[in-house]
Amino acid sequence: MSFEIALSGINAVSSQLSGISNNIANASTYGYKMGRTNFSAVYVGAQAMGVGVGSTQQDIGRGGSLTSTGRMLDAAIDGKGFFITRGADGANQYTRVGIFNTDKDGFLVDSYGRKVQGFNMSATGAQGALGDIQVPTGQIPAMPSDALKYAGNMSAGWEVPAKAFDAADPSTFNASSVSTVYDSRGEKHTVTQYFVKKDDNTVSVHYALNGKPLAGAPSALTFDAKGQLTGGTSQTLTLTGLTGAADITLNLDYTGTTMFAGEHSTTANAANGYASGAMTGVRIESNGEITAQYSNGQKMAVGVVALASFPNEQGLAAASDTSWTDTPASGAALISTPGSGTVGQLAAGVLEGSNVDLTAEMVNLMTAQRNYQANTKVISTQSQVVQALMQAI
Repeated sequence: MSFEIALSGINAVSSQLSGISNNIANASTYGYKMGRTNFSAVYVGAQAMGVGVGSTQQDIGRGGSLTSTGRMLDAAIDGKGFFITRGADGANQYTRVGIFNTDKDGFLVDSYGRKVQGFNMSATGAQGALGDIQVPTGQIPAMPSDALKYAGNMSAGWEVPAKAFDAADPSTFNASSVSTVYDSRGEKHTVTQYFVKKDDNTVSVHYALNGKPLAGAPSALTFDAKGQLTGGTSQTLTLTGLTGAADITLNLDYTGTTMFAGEHSTTANAANGYASGAMTGVRIESNGEITAQYSNGQKMAVGVVALASFPNEQGLAAASDTSWTDTPASGAALISTPGSGTVGQLAAGVLEGSNVDLTAEMVNLMTAQRNYQANTKVISTQSQVVQALMQAI
């Protein structure tokens, strides 16, 4: 019986050594979770039969160290959760390794070519159903301007010009400001505002498009005795004659404009709209959004990465490529976006390393070695006892 008990100990320690060697081998593997072999006593009735491997489990709940990569499509989960990837066979796998890229068709994939699962987003920010994330390639269309925000100080020290307004004669206006707007094809145009003081509390604004004065009466900005704007806060211009493009209806907002003593100043002068642009890069944000960057300076969220959590993480089955698959023991995946529910936010530009503690593994290795030697000593001693018995007979 001693032979069988000692042999069970050797077999159990051999399984433990396999686990320890696997941990040490994966000490530098991104997203790896260390495993542990648990022993349990074996009995048949009241008769001791040695030891067996009761269970093996991975320490999934403990995160690894974070390593900065600076790469725009690298991400680590700061907390619970798993990235969801789908292979060519249509099966989902779950991983903590956030090394992503886009393939030739614009789909977001992991380092093994599996498609990352998430929610595609429309231009208005609406989320679609869970599925493959595809980043639009090529040009984005231009957005014509329809709003211009201007704010500044119309100097209370201005004098009323002696002559009627003439854009070609600087003595007929007190100040001017040039703004850039875009038409429906993305062409740039300049809108010039000429400010002309009329009396103590009124400033007229004349307009020109691409250097040509616009027809129609000027706008009037009126101020109270404290220099605050009281009239003319909103104005509307119709810009016509744009070759090949639609007319622009431009809403001007002068909120915040003042008439104080001192120099004329401009604190805001910006129109919306932009030219068309080509995609220049893709990055992942801490909230999981996939943001496309374009040559016209625009950024657009095109999708958001989904994360999965499980009622019982220890029930997941380990698979190759530092991944797991769900099982009946793990329960069904609970899908959410980073930072919501029980899952953590993303740390962009970094990767999660292995959670293996090499010092602890070396101690475990020495302990397993002593256990192995002790069990072999039992077999050796039992052999000597049997040999002595046979000689005595």
